[in-house]
Amino acid sequence: MKHISVLVPKGDAALGTIEGPFKFFTFVNDFLVAMGREPGFQVELVGLDRDVQRYGKVFAVIPDMSIEHVHQTDLVIIPAVNGNREQVIEMNQAFFPWITRQHQAGAEVASLCVGAFLLAATGLLNGKSCTTHWMSAGDFRRMFPLVNLMDDRIITDERGVYTSGGANSFWNLLVYLVEKYVDREMAIYTTKFFMIDIDRHSQSPFIMFSGQKGHEDEVVRKAQEFIEKQFHERITVDQLSDMFAVGRRSFERRFKKATANSITEYIQRVKIKAAKKSFEVSRKNVTELMYEVGYTDTKAFRSTFKKLTGLSPVEYRNRYNKNLTQA
Repeated sequence: MKHISVLVPKGDAALGTIEGPFKFFTFVNDFLVAMGREPGFQVELVGLDRDVQRYGKVFAVIPDMSIEHVHQTDLVIIPAVNGNREQVIEMNQAFFPWITRQHQAGAEVASLCVGAFLLAATGLLNGKSCTTHWMSAGDFRRMFPLVNLMDDRIITDERGVYTSGGANSFWNLLVYLVEKYVDREMAIYTTKFFMIDIDRHSQSPFIMFSGQKGHEDEVVRKAQEFIEKQFHERITVDQLSDMFAVGRRSFERRFKKATANSITEYIQRVKIKAAKKSFEVSRKNVTELMYEVGYTDTKAFRSTFKKLTGLSPVEYRNRYNKNLTQA
């Protein structure tokens, strides 16, 4: 039987990422027993102490035990935490040595959504890949430059160190773990019971690019504003560097440092953001919208669109355009 420790963090946490894993693995036990099999999991809520934790000033969670009484576990689950990242990490840093010791003793570790910030603070993600909520990608890269953030992913698995993407995508990681710990049949059963799309790999269709402007480089900010206003035109790196009288190499370096995107990537993201908005409300075809956002090469447009969204232009339009689904 696998022993699962769901952490109950200090501060504010997303209650669903505590209740969800507890409920999920408890139900899996019920399913196994109903099939005449042995239950597979012992699930416990584990806090720094036994104090009641209140989330959202409404919900109270009482840990089953404190970390000092959990000497060995098989899986540590780190839920999503809200609020100021640095403060939340400071409030929960007493968890980190315990998590590290458990991992060194053979336990696997999984973070859900922005719980990746706590996991990264342990150092266990250094040199590894992970994912988190796409809206927190900028903060994560700034705070943990030694981690390879893959914010388009739903799940990462680095030899028993797992992370999940944003919000409800943590359910996909739970299914992934059930397939690993039990079998594919049980994983499929749980997806049908909880109505989860199985084998989702990307959160790219949900990403809303807003541009990273929380920096102090005024030249880069003006370049961003120009790109966002003139996205329908063909914009080149040389054009921008000439416009702002900055050498190309220096400009590219400053832009990447300020926005976490190369200039070319930023231009692509702005254009595709505009295309996505149009696909959601317009009946125009792919070619018409391609020209509207400044592309003249159909193959390049389709390739870039799919790279950034995980869907082809037609797939995206069919999924999100209400007018088309009702036609």
